[in-house]
Amino acid sequence: MDDLETRIAQARGDAPADMVLRGGRVFDLITGDMIEADVAICGDRIAGIGDYEGREVIDVTGRVLVPGFIDTHLHVESSLVTPFEFDRCVTPRGITTAICDPHEIANVTGLDGIRYFQSASQHLLMDLRVQLSSCVPSTEMETSGARIEADDLRKVMGHPSAIGLAEFMNYPGVIHRDPAAMAKLRLFRGGHVDGHCPQLSGHDLNAYIAAGIRTEHEATTAEEAREKLRKGMRVLIREGSVSKDLDALQPVLTERTAPYMCLCTDDRNPLDIAEHGHLDFMIRRLIERGTSPLAAYRAASLSAAEAFGLKDRGLIAPGLRADIVALDSLEGCHARLVLCGGRIVDDAAFATRGAVAPVGRASVRAPQVTARDFRCTGNRAQTDVIGIMEGKIITQHLHRDIAPEDGDKRPDPARDLMRIAVIERHGRNGNIATGFVQGFGIRRGAIASTVCHDHHNIAVVGADYADMALAANRLSQLEGGFVVASGGRILAELPLPVAGLMSLESFEHVRARLAELREAAAGLGVTLEEPFLQLAFLALPVIPALKITDRGMVDVERFEIIAG
Repeated sequence: MDDLETRIAQARGDAPADMVLRGGRVFDLITGDMIEADVAICGDRIAGIGDYEGREVIDVTGRVLVPGFIDTHLHVESSLVTPFEFDRCVTPRGITTAICDPHEIANVTGLDGIRYFQSASQHLLMDLRVQLSSCVPSTEMETSGARIEADDLRKVMGHPSAIGLAEFMNYPGVIHRDPAAMAKLRLFRGGHVDGHCPQLSGHDLNAYIAAGIRTEHEATTAEEAREKLRKGMRVLIREGSVSKDLDALQPVLTERTAPYMCLCTDDRNPLDIAEHGHLDFMIRRLIERGTSPLAAYRAASLSAAEAFGLKDRGLIAPGLRADIVALDSLEGCHARLVLCGGRIVDDAAFATRGAVAPVGRASVRAPQVTARDFRCTGNRAQTDVIGIMEGKIITQHLHRDIAPEDGDKRPDPARDLMRIAVIERHGRNGNIATGFVQGFGIRRGAIASTVCHDHHNIAVVGADYADMALAANRLSQLEGGFVVASGGRILAELPLPVAGLMSLESFEHVRARLAELREAAAGLGVTLEEPFLQLAFLALPVIPALKITDRGMVDVERFEIIAG
């Protein structure tokens, strides 16, 4: 018999199933019923639910069986580990499918970065779906290491991991019909196009959706989410290490809206995953805040599958992929057993995976800087200041009086006004832009990073110019990463040599180094829970209201660089 006939025979009970999960209760996401029955598995598919015999029988007595979780939008690079370590980090938590946008590495290495993720996807236990990056660079107000146009995207289309076009961040390019944006949208006409339009509303939102964009993860308020839902967008609730929108959007997620809402993490690092969790944490949190388990688990699997056209998963039902999570309880959402495509997720399964050589080594080609490079000239006291909103990647556009002294506006720890700088690191032009930020709480020293969305130049913030220079220059020696410096010494660091974004070490190693970095940053006075990713997003000029790139301070609402 071929695979189809074998599956039918096992589903009917004419032949023993390859595997049977016995003694658990299946949570049906259509009716909301709990079904006490065996689950029969044939190869990578579910054969049936009922009474079955199997060649292998796994006792799941006392467990609740739910479909594998689907993270509908993330950047694996923001986990700071390779796709292989990301797989090992989150798949045991029940995340069996992840839909990624590799635009972080693509902004550094171009198509080579996308191809790296496509190749890696073929060796993982989880099903990693690789959307094609739509905005490399995200705008014309930054210097990135690569540029990808519609003709370039054609070269990487058609891979088995593909779903469609990744988050279209250049929403002004869409609504004002920029030719390059139109070329990419036409290339994916009829396919899936993922959205990114923070705070867009009214006729502008109508125009954006009319372009064929159907999913969006940037809603930060219930009002914004409801408008997008009413206009046919599927809203992805995001809870990352910095962008924490779950509490604000939780009231919108009901059994009525759940078919049109999904869950995503966007950017979440191993330390946050270890301390809190991944999608499992989101599910627990939603239920704690009053969301019905049916709505929460639908958003985590069935609704996600439907939103992205993955018709072969999202339910425990005959013929679908055997992506199954055995939980302690719906409310606890702690995975006790995970099956991914019918394979048990354990150390033995991870050991059988193939490997792909990393790309993007030696990608940090920044100029050596000195303390003088961070001076901020200007003869006006009134100064544009980036105002951090913890738990948000949106910022405030503040104005503060900072009196020049000896031709320089200096940091003022007493008012929490710190110097921030972005240094071009791709070897293109050596740009250095400086500005001010409020919200870190730094009293001394500096922190620096090459994780700097989305261009991934060097971002550094600090109270002392010499320490800022030390930290920035150390990043070149490390091939990228995170650094904390104070008093002329490096206090903590994490090398990220893969494109300046990912470690070659295990996620456990990265988690330990992140804990050291967080402790060192707190020693400087930093009050933010996640200072490095918060710093990274201060350089993303598609998120309101005030940001900074290597070309200067950016008024995102006007979509223009502020004159110095």
